[in-house]
Amino acid sequence: MKIKTPLLLGLLAVTLAGCVVAPPPPPSGPPPGAYRDRDRDGVPNRYDRDRDGDGVPNRYDARPNDPRYR
Repeated sequence: MKIKTPLLLGLLAVTLAGCVVAPPPPPSGPPPGAYRDRDRDGVPNRYDRDRDGDGVPNRYDARPNDPRYR
């Protein structure tokens, strides 16, 4: 049994018509906001001993994210 080329191409087109395109890969790099710097001193909040820049170290600061309170 010999299959003709147009018939084979037609079957292939019908088969591929339902294919779904794979989603793009997730963006590389840190997630948004991962390296925030509240007081803009160049040290990410995660490593900054005074996140809000009010002069009081985080461990002694009642509100370490708010520069209005010490």
